[in-house]
Amino acid sequence: MVSGKDKKSSEKEKTPVVAVRRRLTDTNNAGGLNVDRCIEQLRRCEILTESTVKDLCNKLKEILIDEPNVVPLHSPLTVVGDIQGQFFDLLEIFKIAGDCPDTNYLFLGNMTNRGFYSVETVSLLLCLKLRWPNRITILRGNHESKALTEIYGLYAECMRRYGNANVWKYFISVFDHLSLGATIDDKIFAVHAGLSPQINTLDQIRVLDRFHDIPKEGAITDLVWSDPDPERDGFNRTGRNAGCSFGQSIVQKFLQTNRIESIVRGHQLCMDGYQILFDHKISAVIDVTKAGFFKVLGNGALPNQPVVVKAKFFSQKAEAKIKA
Repeated sequence: MVSGKDKKSSEKEKTPVVAVRRRLTDTNNAGGLNVDRCIEQLRRCEILTESTVKDLCNKLKEILIDEPNVVPLHSPLTVVGDIQGQFFDLLEIFKIAGDCPDTNYLFLGNMTNRGFYSVETVSLLLCLKLRWPNRITILRGNHESKALTEIYGLYAECMRRYGNANVWKYFISVFDHLSLGATIDDKIFAVHAGLSPQINTLDQIRVLDRFHDIPKEGAITDLVWSDPDPERDGFNRTGRNAGCSFGQSIVQKFLQTNRIESIVRGHQLCMDGYQILFDHKISAVIDVTKAGFFKVLGNGALPNQPVVVKAKFFSQKAEAKIKA
């Protein structure tokens, strides 16, 4: 995850961290839904009613439909990797890095599945997004799909806890609206998984039709499934049966073409919680069990200054400095 607390109260009144985003005047009582009360309930690990989840998802889709495929963001902010239903890890992240809206967050996808608390995890993140749409951005991962939620836990959890599949359907409809990527200070490209042989520029991502389930193949599939491969260059097949692998020259060409300096991604298991490849040009962060975070410092927005990323893993109190 990448972390960054806002500066004090005077700073909070400035232009929102997200460059292009619809401004809501009263998101706490969106359509009669008391979002603050929902957040308090979820933090106690108490699930919302089915009708409340329906209202939450319907209101949130009204916000997400206006977000671009590639969301422009600015530091400081905290970038979080795969949570995968680890609700108490999510609460610990907020404890260490700061709560919304005091800290700006970018979640790299895979909120759900595998863990035992996918309903609480997804519900809380969606509530936070509805309450403070300018402070939290959620990207789509490969697990935000019908097929993987049916296999890896969310569908079964919704059936067990609600007695029907309606809440699962509401969540899936929101997943179909999530953005595919983000830029940070115009220097870092954030994506759930990786690159695609069908994508050379960020503009090509910006014009994709994302409002549907993840297809079996194609550019969107690659963005949420692909992995870097330090052993092989170019694009190659992988054992995942979806997406592809890509080597160092592919990353370098993409960075040069789009005039950015590095890529940050989730998706891939990292034994230390994070991984850095290709001369610091691509970084992976995954939060399951390790729950680390990258902190993008504000000097990344200054002319002729390198973007500085600090990785901190609260599970082992380790720190590393990376120059992108």
